[in-house]
Amino acid sequence: MHRLTTGDPALDHAQIEFFRQQGYLVCRGLFQPDEVDALRQRFERLADGSEPAPAPGNWEGDRTATDPLARHPRVMFPHRWDSLSLCWLLDPRVWDILRVILEDEPVATQSMFYFKPPGARGQALHQDNFYLQVEPRSCIAVWIAIDPSTPENGGLSVVPQTQDVAVACPETADESVSFTDHLVVPPAGKEPLPLALQPGDTLFFNGNVIHGSGPNHSTSQWRRSFICHYMPAASRCISKAYFPLLNSAGEEVPCDISTSGGPCGTEFETANYGA
Repeated sequence: MHRLTTGDPALDHAQIEFFRQQGYLVCRGLFQPDEVDALRQRFERLADGSEPAPAPGNWEGDRTATDPLARHPRVMFPHRWDSLSLCWLLDPRVWDILRVILEDEPVATQSMFYFKPPGARGQALHQDNFYLQVEPRSCIAVWIAIDPSTPENGGLSVVPQTQDVAVACPETADESVSFTDHLVVPPAGKEPLPLALQPGDTLFFNGNVIHGSGPNHSTSQWRRSFICHYMPAASRCISKAYFPLLNSAGEEVPCDISTSGGPCGTEFETANYGA
């Protein structure tokens, strides 16, 4: 189990090599139970209306909807108005690990809180840098389990060794099981690997890694997660939707806006995603 304490190196040699070869790494117990409980309770209060949101937006749920994700939609960029989310985005434990695997200073680009109630659809296999358009290199995702995350309740799967696969123009996904219509088919011989994560476990993966999740088939178990994205300081551009970008002190970082049309050949607005 990987837990950082004062003076510990962020990662050992075996972990660094695993990330380089596989494109992902799980750090067990990076966040403690009391920290996880505090974040979960914060978003529960926002979702049920017992605590007013400082910045109401389209993430507010429709309590009359039959779709679980319409009742509890994802919260996009909460760090822009919620101090606790900003603390998680800028957490030094995460940044110490990012510095090792990026071999560069990280720049924060995005935060999300994902509820995924029982019965919710998943998200078909996709690549995050299709949306962020970080160039050169790629973005990196930090996916933190708030609840136990298993195949039954729609836990995340990654396709190992796809970090060097070019970002692809997606095919059409089955929207009866995926809340987006984007699907990236893994290369021949590469298969999704389901991951089992406990609250506080933190998954780091390259933005080109193909990943996704199935529906939450549990009748009672939620699969909440807090997800952040970062890019290397050496990258020169990113999609305009992710500004302002932040350094480890929470200060804005200048960067060019991506003008790439992406792998589909045309510019696109940032789509809803999150796994």
